[in-house]
Amino acid sequence: MTGIEKELRAVVAVPLPEDLCRLIEEIEPRVEVISDHALLPPMRGPADWSGDPEYTRTPSQQQAFDELVDSADALFGIPDVDAEALARTVTANTRLRWVMTTAAGGGATVKAAGLDRDALDRVVFTTSAGVHGGPLAEFAVFGVMAGAKNLPRLLADQGTRTWPDRWEMRQLDEMIVLVVGLGGIGAECARRFHGLGARVWGTTRSGEPVAGVDRLVRMEELTEAVAQVDAIVVTLPGTAQTHHLIGAEVITSVKPGAIIANVGRGSVIDEDALLGALDDGRIAFAALDVFEQEPLDQTSALWTHPNVLVSPHTAALSAKEEERIARRFAENAGRLLDGRPLRSVVDTEEFY
Repeated sequence: MTGIEKELRAVVAVPLPEDLCRLIEEIEPRVEVISDHALLPPMRGPADWSGDPEYTRTPSQQQAFDELVDSADALFGIPDVDAEALARTVTANTRLRWVMTTAAGGGATVKAAGLDRDALDRVVFTTSAGVHGGPLAEFAVFGVMAGAKNLPRLLADQGTRTWPDRWEMRQLDEMIVLVVGLGGIGAECARRFHGLGARVWGTTRSGEPVAGVDRLVRMEELTEAVAQVDAIVVTLPGTAQTHHLIGAEVITSVKPGAIIANVGRGSVIDEDALLGALDDGRIAFAALDVFEQEPLDQTSALWTHPNVLVSPHTAALSAKEEERIARRFAENAGRLLDGRPLRSVVDTEEFY
């Protein structure tokens, strides 16, 4: 690819394997990818963007790191996945045009940086939203299936070596599944549930049809809709508008015996209202990958509730995540250089 002029200086601000740095340049040769691995904490596992917390920089290393990120036209990742570090470099580097967060919910870190409107208008922020759609949709299917087949009962009987009278399990192809939020993750959930024979409903703002969705539900109809469905899959981001959207009013309206899975953000569900509905049996089972407070508080009743499956915000983790995000960065870099709209741009009013 020699002879192609480099038009964008991209600095890698979080750990990223060298082969993926080079992959970005292969996909989009107009980008120069700069990374100094000696200044970045080692990863402890796949997609460990924060790296080893035991890693520290010397003062001279910190100065070198700051100078490196301040030389960028674009950043792969928020420096050290830290809002204060982002605020510092955006202020220091007036040439910075674009920052890609490695998290699908990276808008929260951008918000926490407290940037002024001029900075938010000058720099485009994008996220990895959609990259995690497949793994999260699989967890949603797993969660709903676990509830439909009454996994807690199976495990309890197995644990006591009990062979009970035969009992009926629910069938997915006889269920209505409501996907709350038909963005990238929601669309993947809809596709998978549809493929397994379920009737799929989904909430929408735009009213645009989505493949695999049999009925579009306006957000104003949510309380009415939950009374008619067998399972609810939450995929929404955490914003002021979605905070406790699945709250007491919605939860008390659900069809008795409903199953709920959350692969969006924990703040969307009021956990106190959820626990009440789990205790009285209105909600039969909850599969949760996200929580209002993370890590989940040791005193939370969700840990020990017999009808709750706790996943420590790990359902999206995949050995392929790093490559997917690197490819997304390369694609968006090409869009930036060609003057085309970037994918998964952060809304700097609602920060998602």
